Amino acid sequence: MNKISIIIPVYNTEEYLKDCITSVLKQTYQNLEVILVNDGSNESCTAYLKSLLKLDDRLHLYEIDKRVGTGAARNFGIEKSTGDFLYFLDSDDYLPEKTLEILVNNIKDHKLIRGRIKKTNFSKSIAIILEGLFKVKLYSDKKYNLLKNKSVLNTLIRKDFVLNEKLNFSEKNKIYSDLKFIVPAFQKAEVVPYLKEAIYFKRNRNDPVLNPSLIQLDKEYRIKDFITMYNHLKDEYEDVEVNNYLDVQFLNFYRKTIVTYFKENNGVDQFFDDLSSSVEKMEQNVLNRYGVILRREIKTILKGDKRKYKKMNSLHQLLRDIKDGLKTRRKFFVLLYRRVFMRLPIKENVVFFESFLGKSYSDSPKYIYEYLLNNNLGYKCVWSVRETKDIPGNPIQVKRFSLRYFYYLARAKYWVSNIRLPKSLNKREGNVYLQTWHGTPLKTLVLDQKDIFSADPKYKENFYIQSRRWDYLSSPNQYSSDIFRRAFKFEKEMLEFGYPRNDILYQKNNDSNIKEMKEKLQIPLNKKVILYAPTWRDDEFFSRGNYKFTLRLELDKMQENLSDDYIILLRTHYHIANRLDVSDYQGFVYDFSVYDDIAELYLVSDILITDYSSVFFDYAHLKRPILFYTYDIEKYRDQLRGFYFDMEQEVPGPLLMTTDEVVNAVENINEVSKKYSDKYENFYNKYCLWDDGQASEKTVKAVFHN
Repeated sequence: MNKISIIIPVYNTEEYLKDCITSVLKQTYQNLEVILVNDGSNESCTAYLKSLLKLDDRLHLYEIDKRVGTGAARNFGIEKSTGDFLYFLDSDDYLPEKTLEILVNNIKDHKLIRGRIKKTNFSKSIAIILEGLFKVKLYSDKKYNLLKNKSVLNTLIRKDFVLNEKLNFSEKNKIYSDLKFIVPAFQKAEVVPYLKEAIYFKRNRNDPVLNPSLIQLDKEYRIKDFITMYNHLKDEYEDVEVNNYLDVQFLNFYRKTIVTYFKENNGVDQFFDDLSSSVEKMEQNVLNRYGVILRREIKTILKGDKRKYKKMNSLHQLLRDIKDGLKTRRKFFVLLYRRVFMRLPIKENVVFFESFLGKSYSDSPKYIYEYLLNNNLGYKCVWSVRETKDIPGNPIQVKRFSLRYFYYLARAKYWVSNIRLPKSLNKREGNVYLQTWHGTPLKTLVLDQKDIFSADPKYKENFYIQSRRWDYLSSPNQYSSDIFRRAFKFEKEMLEFGYPRNDILYQKNNDSNIKEMKEKLQIPLNKKVILYAPTWRDDEFFSRGNYKFTLRLELDKMQENLSDDYIILLRTHYHIANRLDVSDYQGFVYDFSVYDDIAELYLVSDILITDYSSVFFDYAHLKRPILFYTYDIEKYRDQLRGFYFDMEQEVPGPLLMTTDEVVNAVENINEVSKKYSDKYENFYNKYCLWDDGQASEKTVKAVFHN
């Protein structure tokens, strides 16, 4: 039985190694040696690599003191290999258990064989590998179609072929080092079999900020690396097919990466000379496959006329923007925002407010607005809404994503929002962005999350881009400040005054105000009030930003046992799109999920029932009982999100798993409160001391310079 040498370069990928190595050791094809090349990893990763050697005697570790890069590490692995076949695996990727068996059983007399690469955002695959007869698709005259991803991954190669043809990876190029290996390999191989059933899971690292893969590095670095590799290979090969392949790769890279970089960074001067020398090597007939705009640009580069190219590139960027802007109404408005509205003068006295994607007039933006209004500070205020709201002071209301929405965003000196504004909204010089955020974190946030199960697989990357625009960030306590600094990578000014939205909990926590609120809400004055406020689940969604929720609290049991003394106010998270039908419980359950200001619901409630929502941090300011209905805590904590602390040890109330337990806790609420009184006091002292009812005033004085 032939042996396969699996070569895995490792550089600081400790968090991914377990999945990678486990997937190799569980292969149904067992005649393997695994060559781990430690490419100068840190102490923690190095120690973890050494600990892995205990798992299987087929694992071999080689150390390189100074980082040399993936190409050099793979070349080193080839030298140390003793197998009949070579297989290259990245240390953050993993394989289904039959991949190597499928490849080795079908390579026959061929020099190499390729499988399919599937991208994934998760640690564990949910794919099912097809069983049965596998048909091999052979490529001869079109074999270069297999090189679209410019990668050697998921290719089983005969070692004697590699040695005879002196195939090796570039040690000068860090990102595109594979091209030096696979171009001659494909040139020398008459036929390249391709098996779509032999799957390789290529992980999209969900932390391109703190732990990027090579391909997630800055465009500037990637452009330099690609141009260097392209020039080297063009000088080395005269083969028509090879040169056509390289030219196609260059032109695709130019239009997808280089053009985008020029638009974002105005970097023509930086790369023009290098581009000119590269374009001189290009077979001009390849250009005929592309549109007129790209052809004109490349020909101007070829002439070396940088001044003309800059003008042409600027015009073409505009034409590309117009072409994209005409696809949908929203894209057209974004085009106007960037190309027209942002060139108008900023209005120094205009403040733009948005709360929860325009769904409500609420939260900290509401209380900052009302402070500006009540103190006659002379600001012209604009509110983003989905439908017209009853807002005091008669501010300008603009429908979210309408033309007026983009116009006022571009003109406003100040932005005030409690969640992220769209990534398409470039922030102009002179604009001041106050991000109030919307809670104290229990669930891990952004860069502290491992896997992303939400509808947005680029959540971390997009969040990072959007949060670079924040000038100020509100924080309710030191615990949150520490997390925000790390999880958001926020380095600007933190406003540590508490949340403006909590001012009302100190200013209106009295009998007369509470009675007035109950009358406005039209709920009974002679019943105690339970507020049930659950959060959303990351893996249950209709689409990005629209989540499902299934009510697991058995309302019939609640009504049967508690309706003589209590009513329930239901308030679901703003992300939850489906309305829950509670019509069978009229007079007992009141659905306030679309009610704007949850702080008013806090004030009229005697007990809060929640799960993992941050509402309990705010409700704790009232020092009233809190119950936690955490029926799915193991899945939510261990799989979906993870927590910053142990709920059982720290939260100021019991964790309840069934409706019966919830009913019993409500019926004995005085005993429950007494049992958790010390824990409640400690919780309050840790999370609630910054708020004093004056956070709005302090925030306005810090941000609004007039």
